Amino acid sequence: MANNGKTLRLGLIGGNILATRSPSLHIVCGLSVGLNTTYDLLVPAEFGLGFADMVAHCRKSGFDGVNVTYPHKEEAVLAAEPGDPAVAAMGSSNTLRLQADTPQAFNTDHSGFVAAYRERWGDSSPGRVLVIGTGGVGRAVVFGLATLGASEVLLYDTDATKAAALRTAVSAYHGMPVREIDETMLRDLAGVDGVINCTPLGMIGRAGSPLPAGVRGRPRWAFDAVYTPEHTEFRGQVEALGADFLSGYELYFHQGIHAFEIFSGRKVEDQAWVRRVLNHKG
Repeated sequence: MANNGKTLRLGLIGGNILATRSPSLHIVCGLSVGLNTTYDLLVPAEFGLGFADMVAHCRKSGFDGVNVTYPHKEEAVLAAEPGDPAVAAMGSSNTLRLQADTPQAFNTDHSGFVAAYRERWGDSSPGRVLVIGTGGVGRAVVFGLATLGASEVLLYDTDATKAAALRTAVSAYHGMPVREIDETMLRDLAGVDGVINCTPLGMIGRAGSPLPAGVRGRPRWAFDAVYTPEHTEFRGQVEALGADFLSGYELYFHQGIHAFEIFSGRKVEDQAWVRRVLNHKG
């Protein structure tokens, strides 16, 4: 449903979100289409609310939509009707449109990752890819790899049950081969074309990398879902191995554009202008 010209009221629900750049992105998207936009940061614990009650509070308060980030993406898909069939299969949502008759859940981490990958590497196949971390963003990225035609995906998570659940979900929805690996296989990336960090390690307040020191191999490309900061320990490791690196900033940018379009009903035609303003080059 298209926005009627009123101020678009948006927000982000999550923990450890003070460093997020999402408010700037959505406000600039609003400027690009002539909509006044507000964007609040919403930490459920600060309201004394659980996630579902936080969503209900936002609906009652007149929010048009909310983004959802760690650690609530898997809860988010249960708080609304799926906006497309893939969301239900993924079991994860980062975008809730709230002012429809029934709240709708979307996953622009999925569409944003696909868009970011294609913008960088076109129709090139991801090949055989190791994905570390199988939570909300990991689910979206793995489904994105299936969309992009990856030949095989290897999953690692410190919680083996989460990795197994994702393998089952992907196998039921796509024909892409998926299997879990153990921690010892993180030491040598031989035979892996791409390697992806979908853990929170590396973000502000969560220092470190999911790869061990001294990791070996020659991956062709790598992606880090962490975008604050852009230069993480993981990035340093994979670039040292010769990988062409895709920053989490690109996922942030594309998922945000897609989410804004869902919230507002408006197409962001001049994405280059939005990017320039965000980079202080407008």
